[in-house]
Amino acid sequence: MSRLEQRLGHTFRSPGLLVHALTHRSLESEQPTEPSNERLEFLGDAVLQLVVTDFLFYEFPQLPEGQMAKVRAACVNRSELARIARQIELGADIRLGRGEESTGGREKASILADGLEAILAAVYLDAGMEAARTVIMKHWEPLIREKATSPGRLDYKTRLQEVLAARAKTPVYDVDGDGPDHDRIFAATVTVGGEIIGDGTGRSKKEAEQAAAQEALEALQEQQQT
Repeated sequence: MSRLEQRLGHTFRSPGLLVHALTHRSLESEQPTEPSNERLEFLGDAVLQLVVTDFLFYEFPQLPEGQMAKVRAACVNRSELARIARQIELGADIRLGRGEESTGGREKASILADGLEAILAAVYLDAGMEAARTVIMKHWEPLIREKATSPGRLDYKTRLQEVLAARAKTPVYDVDGDGPDHDRIFAATVTVGGEIIGDGTGRSKKEAEQAAAQEALEALQEQQQT
């Protein structure tokens, strides 16, 4: 755990919090005495959103509300969370059940992203908001600055449309919402020719579609490089 703490930038006063944050629900289903990190994930999402929003509000006073929302969505979506999780080699320390382990769970973007959100919540509970802010800014500040100063790059739907138009293809989006009206989460998929090429989540339909389009663009870029 000490190696993960070093990469993360926080030493836990309560190591049990980190163990809890690393415990995926697949392990809880096999060992009921091991509570999963799902509640921590929920809290960590809120902590991350607040820190990123606070930084944008004070650091970029020229950005209007709509643009701040786009920048934030581009920084906290599953794709970026999974990328940062891979940077700190989180997958090696996630605690998985046997079934999830056997199907490559340590490399799944959803598990990595959820695990990182849970760890951010664990830092917050362990040492408070300033400690959580320090960890978040260590890993997110370059990304936030990049997105905030390059607003034209944030319209992933338009960019995906252009890329696919060159191939005589058209993206199709499907969005579903879940949760109460005051805290609704939307999940979007983008499909081409009946094949899902990207998915994402957000606090609005637009945020979810943008996240799905971003993931689709990254997948298409990876295909071109191979």
